[in-house]
Amino acid sequence: MSTDRLLERFVRYCKIHTTSDEDSPTTPSTRWQIDLAKLLRAELDEMGLTARLDEHGYVYAILPENLPDDHPAKGKVPAIGFIAHMDTSPDAPGKDVEPQVHRNYQGGEITLPGDPPQVLSPQDTPQLKDHIGDDIITSDGTTLLGADDKAGVAEIMEAVERMIGDPSILHGPICIGFTPDEEVGRGADQFDVDGFGARIAYTMDGGELGKIEKETFNAHSATFKLKGYNVHPGQAKDKMVNTLYAAAEIIRRLPEDARPETTEGRQGYLHPRLINGSVDACTIHLLVRDFDIDASAKKILLLERIVDEVRARFPKTEIELEVKERYLNMGPKVDENPRIVEIALEAARRAGIEPKPSVIRGGTDGARLSYMGILTPNIFTGGVNYHSVREWVPLQAMEKATQVIVEIAKLWVEEGT
Repeated sequence: MSTDRLLERFVRYCKIHTTSDEDSPTTPSTRWQIDLAKLLRAELDEMGLTARLDEHGYVYAILPENLPDDHPAKGKVPAIGFIAHMDTSPDAPGKDVEPQVHRNYQGGEITLPGDPPQVLSPQDTPQLKDHIGDDIITSDGTTLLGADDKAGVAEIMEAVERMIGDPSILHGPICIGFTPDEEVGRGADQFDVDGFGARIAYTMDGGELGKIEKETFNAHSATFKLKGYNVHPGQAKDKMVNTLYAAAEIIRRLPEDARPETTEGRQGYLHPRLINGSVDACTIHLLVRDFDIDASAKKILLLERIVDEVRARFPKTEIELEVKERYLNMGPKVDENPRIVEIALEAARRAGIEPKPSVIRGGTDGARLSYMGILTPNIFTGGVNYHSVREWVPLQAMEKATQVIVEIAKLWVEEGT
């Protein structure tokens, strides 16, 4: 099957600026996300569906079932959802994206033309070795690409258009949802669970080819707020209270074996991701992540102990710790219906892929939605090096992800037979 339309669709979406903003109080957090939302609504309408763009920037549509009246599964197939997010990460520039297609990759380095020092290398990115002969899509090196998650958006849209165009692909009701602000942790905040129409769904928001994930971290945010006193350094004797010393001590006390760069698999971490401030006031933002909720609680207790210890050493510095739950591991919820993941694994096999059951070392809308009433594991899109100007995705992996969506729809019909 030709991948030309899939490629054209993906490139079209990548060129639309959709970076989200965690400091914005609005939903969507940036007005330009609406540009992609309006385009998707229009394209769904052109396919013959009735798409809905709500006031919060979410796009919804339903592809009705096409089973003939005499089919044994008629009326027995549950509505199945597919979800992807429209925003891209603020961790790298996302405006004026210029996708580059490196045809028939034959190994070696790929130089990104907009910034030649930016190079994709098999030494740094060993996944490249698995895609000899594929068409590798990158940015020009000055921005991220946006495969996270416009690859997922494109794959869902392409799969839906294929199902509409081929009546021999029998399916039940297919519910489509595109969300804003997933990258800033708010993708499920305004999700219309009742209006979506499905209680089983799949986020197309995974990474490399074949990965299917039913677990993610229990996620908490931790914020240290430090307050001191500033005065001219020339008259600071016995007056100045510099919060930066206490902030440095807090960071120093975080365990080295619980960092993102020293952990993998099911190991959790504490990640100081941002420090703002100066002498008289400083804020440290941390991510607290662990697959086991008891281990998460222990990490939070460790942070509380660090506060006590640093207060004792810097008694004039006011220190407060605020911890908030962001999302929970969706695994226990998804396990309530094991067939959801089993069908995804079988769909990958039917698409000619050996599935790789895995865990997500990051968040998806599905983690929240699984506790809101929609059981939602995660499926690969094919992308690698997310949140980076070195992000890339093989077109052939995107094609396989598209095929998996179609196979999932067909398998749920078989389930109802």
